[in-house]
Order: sequence, then C-alpha cells, then structure tokens
Amino acid sequence: MPRAPIKRLPAHQAADRRRWLALVVLCVGQLMIVLDATVVNVALPSIQRDLHFTQASLAWVINGYLITFGGLLLLAGRLGDLVGRKRIFLIGLALFTTASLLCGLAPSGDLLIAARFAQGVGAATIAAMVLGILVTVFQQPRERATAMSIYAFVASAGGSIGLLVGGVLTQAVSWHWIFFINLPIGVAALIFGAALIPEHRGVGMKHGMDVLGALLITAAPSLAVYTILEASNGGQNPGVVVATGVAALLLAVAFLRVEASAPNPLVPLRIFRSRTVVGANLLRALFPVGLFGSFFLGALYLQHVLGLSPMATGFAFLPQNLMVALFSLLITKSLVARFGPKRTAIAGLALVAGGLALFSRAPAGGSYLDVLPAMLIIGAGAGLFFMPSVSLAMAGADSSDSGIVSGLANVALQIGAALGVALLAGVSTARTNAALAGGTSLDGALTSGYQLGFVIGAAFAAVAVVVGLVVLRQARRETLLAAA
Repeated sequence: MPRAPIKRLPAHQAADRRRWLALVVLCVGQLMIVLDATVVNVALPSIQRDLHFTQASLAWVINGYLITFGGLLLLAGRLGDLVGRKRIFLIGLALFTTASLLCGLAPSGDLLIAARFAQGVGAATIAAMVLGILVTVFQQPRERATAMSIYAFVASAGGSIGLLVGGVLTQAVSWHWIFFINLPIGVAALIFGAALIPEHRGVGMKHGMDVLGALLITAAPSLAVYTILEASNGGQNPGVVVATGVAALLLAVAFLRVEASAPNPLVPLRIFRSRTVVGANLLRALFPVGLFGSFFLGALYLQHVLGLSPMATGFAFLPQNLMVALFSLLITKSLVARFGPKRTAIAGLALVAGGLALFSRAPAGGSYLDVLPAMLIIGAGAGLFFMPSVSLAMAGADSSDSGIVSGLANVALQIGAALGVALLAGVSTARTNAALAGGTSLDGALTSGYQLGFVIGAAFAAVAVVVGLVVLRQARRETLLAAA
C-alpha cells in the first residue's frame, strides 16, 4: 500500500515560522540574563550564611555581575559587527551557561564572585546581540513592532520572575539551584539558536576594535566599587581607600583620552554634544541606585528583621514587580503620548524617591504591611521611568549613532546599579556596626543601617529629578528643531 505523501509547508510559511521560533530563542536568552540580575537578591542571606560573607562584601555577588555586564556591552556589540552576531550570541550563551555551573558549584565566596564576573561577561555578550539580531530578522514595521513588544515584556517581567524563582529554589532545594537552573535552559537555547537564528557575516576584524577602551570602562567602576566597600570597613585601611579611589578616577580620565584619540572608539565623544543624551544617561545612572538598592536592602530587611523565608520574600516583592510590568506595558505609553517623555520620566523618579523615603521608615518590629505601600510606589515609579528614559536618550542622537547611544543607555543603567548597590551596602554596614557598638539590639542595628541606605537611595532619586528638570530643560526644543 503506497504511503501518503508528506505535507510540507510552503517556503514562505516555513521561513515565517522559523523567524518566530528564533524570537523565542532570543527572548529566552534575554530572560536568563535579566533574571540573573535579580534572582540572587532573595538568596543573599543564605549565601551570606553558607559562604561567610560580610554584608559589605556580599554586594560583590551582585556587582561582579553588573560591572562586567555593563562594562562590556559596547565591546560585545562591536565584536558582533566584526565577526557575526549569531556567532557571538552563541558564544555568549555558552559562556553564561558555563559560568552559571561554576556559580552553583562555588565552594567559597571568592570563587562565587569570580564566577559572577564571568557570568556578567556572558550576559553582556548575549544582551548586545539580541536587538541587533531581532531587527535583522524582522524587517517589516508591523512584525518588528510586535517582536519588540514581546521582547520588552520579557525584559520587564524578568525581574519579578527572578525574585520568585530565587525564593522558591532557595527554600525548596538550596541557593545553588538558582544558578543550576540556567544549565538546561542555556543548553536548549544553544541548540535551537544554532539551528534557527540566521547567519550574519561580520565586516571582519580588519576594521579594528577598541579593546583598551573596554578594559578601562570596566576597570574604573570596578575600582570605584572596591573603594566604596573598603571605605565602609570603618576606615581600617585609609591608604588603600585613597589609592584605589585615585586610581579609579585616573582610569576614568584615561578612558576619555583613549576615546578622544582612538581610530575606532568604543564611545565616540561627539554623542555627548547633545544635552538630551547627557541628561538622559545621567538619569539612568542615578535611578538604579534606589531601585537596585531596594532589591538588595529590601531582601535583607525582609529576612533578617521581619524573619520571612526566602520563598515568602520572593512573593513579597511580587507586587512591586507587577507594578513595574503594569505601568510599562499598559500605562506609560499613553502618558508619554499626552505629557511627553521628560515629564513622564521625572514623575516616575519622583515616585521612586517618595517610595524609598517611605521604605526608610520601616520599623524594627514591623510587618510586611509596613513596607507594601512603599514597594507599590517604587514599582509604579520604575514602570513610568524605563521607557521614556530610553526615548530621551535616543532623541538627541543622529541615526548613525543610534546603536552606540542605545548601548550607552544600558551601560549607564548597569554601572549605576553596581555603584549604587556598593554605596548602599557600605553605608548601611557602617551604620549597623556603629549602632551595635553603641549597645543597640541586632534587629535595631540592622534596621538602622537599612533605613540609612533607603534614605540615600531616595536622595539619589531626588537628585535625578533635579537633573531632569535642569539638564533636560531644552530637550523638547532640541527634538523639535531636529524634526524641523
């Protein structure tokens, strides 16, 4: 009996299905790296206990990831242009997955921090490729808009998923599994990415790459973070604090000099001629001090002071992250259309500042209901800020610089988060130690330190409001003139 012929999809339908499946792979890669920026927060107390971290040094578990993530984004993007985006994306997945395994197996704090640095390198490599591949695969405006919306939803939802996954896995199994869970996901993404993502031929290494600039932009904030954390140890090594602080400043100056003279600079300094670009990136550097600080200190407060379990802590952050997603997806776009990106972003910053100020009043003998209103306000403010801040950063850029300006906006966010977590961890540790030395109870001393951290986070958000009002005063006028 003859077999029925196998039905094959028409070529255009097969290609269409392949593109949307490739989008799934890209979103999985994006979800992993966003998730790993927050998944660790809920597990911090368990990691601190098992690997004997101090509260200040614990910040490196977050910052080791954020610094290399932010510092290498631009270099990774350039590397993709030179040798091919698909190849670099797959290399990033392999590195991220391997580093996740090393994080889960780490027997000491130093090895965990080293593996987190490596994980950040992989994250930068993945993140720098996702949008470049997406806009190449989806060239029709309507399809591209749909794909971008799906990507934005995954990016915004990653924070809440990370906190929930971190809490569930830490309590149900152990903190090691917040990293091990990346292994099957990473391997699957590698296999399907190799099969589904279209090839991209780079322009070749002959066009050059600013490796020195990338090293300097990574080393400068790393030393700055180390200086902040070392200074929080009660000034025990003042010579080291001064030396590393000066070195961080010199490296930052060296970076500017290299970029001014490099034939293929990582960051062409001409983009800073736009007041809008400068102002928007300042806002994106100041904003995460409070947001990431609320994740870092909030997780410690909920577990160390209120006594919540890791799983309960993950669910406790859910309302804040749902507010971020709600405003990002459903509300902010309409407000930007009516009031403009500047006013919407500043309103978001004001809400974040108010929420952090309210969080700073969290008592030592309180309950979750004491901090829930602050979380909701912070989430709403963050949801209002994200999208318009990107619009502002891109508004003052020429079309030829759109890629580098987009990358710079991400760098500002990641580096600001790293420095902010270090600062808030440092000052809260110093305040807690001083309170303990004065005879305050442990809960009271911890709460006092967390409260000061939240006050400083609120102050940074308030400074961002002022910067937005002053520096971005002519942003609307610049945009209108460019359009004319």
